[in-house]
Amino acid sequence: MKKINARLDSISSPFNNIAPWFFRIALGIAFFLHGYKKLPAPFMMEEQHRMVTWFESIFIPMPEVFVSIVILVEILGGVGIILGGLIGLFASQVGHFITRISALFLVILMFNVFYIGHPDWFVWPPMKLLTSEQMFLFVLSVYFLIRGNK
Repeated sequence: MKKINARLDSISSPFNNIAPWFFRIALGIAFFLHGYKKLPAPFMMEEQHRMVTWFESIFIPMPEVFVSIVILVEILGGVGIILGGLIGLFASQVGHFITRISALFLVILMFNVFYIGHPDWFVWPPMKLLTSEQMFLFVLSVYFLIRGNK
């Protein structure tokens, strides 16, 4: 077992620095696309209208404002996760900060998605929660909030 692990470590060690980039790029693109599809463009109005209507139905005040905030957080948070890593290659403290701030906003957003949008997911056993895309977006956001660019 020890020899197998040593061999696998020698094969994978050149990729240690790029492994977090798989998470970073996937998370950034996922959030960007979630926000992009809600932009107020003629071919995307249905998604935004659906969200505004849903916010109204659960009595969220100023639903248009909150939908705009969600869109901004998704787009800027997704871009920030990727840019934070890229900037971190040249200015480590700035990139680290951008990654963590972006992740913080994404964690807050996802917490609200769970709390407001899917409270039924916390019923035991939490199968819906643990098998949802949202859970993985949340976990990856927490990862970058904690780790930043380290």
